[in-house]
Amino acid sequence: VHGDFTAMWSSSDTTVSVGLFPGRRTFGPLFLMTVCPLFTIFLWNAYTTADGSLGTAVGDVWQRGFVALSEPWRKNLPDWAIWRKMGIFALFQLALMKFPAAEYRGPITEKGNVPIYVSNGVPAFVITMATAASLHLTGVFALDSLYDDMGQYLVALNIFAPLFCLFLYFKGITVPSSTDSGTSGNFVFDYYWGVELYPRILGFDVKTFTNCRFGMMLWPVMLLAFVAKQAKSETGLTNSMVVSVAIQFVYLTKFYWWETGYLSSIDIMHDHAGYYIVYGCLSWVPIVYTSPSLFLVNRPLSLPLPLAVACFVAGAVAVWINYDSDRQRQNFRLSHGKGKVWGAPPTMIIAEYTTAKGEVKKSLLLKSGWWGLARHFHYLPEILAAFFWTLPGGFDSLLQFFYVIFLTILLVDRAYRDDARCRDKYGKYWDEYCKAVPYRIVPFVL
Repeated sequence: VHGDFTAMWSSSDTTVSVGLFPGRRTFGPLFLMTVCPLFTIFLWNAYTTADGSLGTAVGDVWQRGFVALSEPWRKNLPDWAIWRKMGIFALFQLALMKFPAAEYRGPITEKGNVPIYVSNGVPAFVITMATAASLHLTGVFALDSLYDDMGQYLVALNIFAPLFCLFLYFKGITVPSSTDSGTSGNFVFDYYWGVELYPRILGFDVKTFTNCRFGMMLWPVMLLAFVAKQAKSETGLTNSMVVSVAIQFVYLTKFYWWETGYLSSIDIMHDHAGYYIVYGCLSWVPIVYTSPSLFLVNRPLSLPLPLAVACFVAGAVAVWINYDSDRQRQNFRLSHGKGKVWGAPPTMIIAEYTTAKGEVKKSLLLKSGWWGLARHFHYLPEILAAFFWTLPGGFDSLLQFFYVIFLTILLVDRAYRDDARCRDKYGKYWDEYCKAVPYRIVPFVL
């Protein structure tokens, strides 16, 4: 089925590449699918054997070439115990997806389908953290062993994730879960981007599992592992680690509290279940997103108390602003523009658009409150929160800030993609909105 799924990440114009980077149909996907698995292991190896030094890690690759990249893979091939533990964690998260909670209906798709979820993110998060802590404290499973065996877990995920993406590709072209599926005729693109928007397997929503229950849930589990590892060291647990992990737990708590909002975001509504998002959540998140705290495990940095407190407060405030901006827009939509924004009636643009079926519908574009500052303002506090949970590690290593740099590029690119998609959808109404709110992310800057 050839359709508008060739419109890489935004516009229905299939002749152009949308976003910051070109080559999104073939070269870009091939490049990322080649580099990302190598880079995840390189990053882990740099943090654990090169003291987080980019120069040392790159110098090793420069001297020894591909051997330096392949050696950590060869030395960390997962044994059956690793596969078994990963399987247990996956089954545990699948079981938590059935935890009884209120039903949530996602936004209707262009094909008229409405995804249905169970809004049990908070209990799943609490139960997982309580279980992990209990297993560690009772000696059943030492969390610091996750740090010790992290290389094997990462290699296992880099083996499993591409194979799972291949399974999703063939499932999508043979037994799609809904009409929100299709191919472009380009295997590379379809494998990378995904065939289905909302694939389900045995009643389980795939993207809820990969995005929210496996990848995102591994993030806090790995943070606990880093805390446990440093606590067993000669120096003990440092306040730099505490601050870094605490800000991330504030962010992750916000994520699961707001999970239904995430299920209405571009990741879920627009991005198909392919290598781009599935591999990213299964293999990229556990190492890249946790890397600021991984960097601190063997760096016992003690911050002056005022600096530690200021860093935590700044990070927590950034997370709150990120949440409040998303909540503000969500409430605006739920109230159909009738609720107040910052204590006053909202200002808005009533935009018309035509669906794939030729139906003319309307959307409300908020141009006051946080959304009067920039069209994608919520990305700014998210980047700042990441900066503040990275800051406790100091400025000795550029590699320590890789996640902040990556997140900035990701979100700026996403802002460009979303702008292009909205301009394609709303036409002159989006142009009017851009005149009213001229900045994409940073007021008066970008």
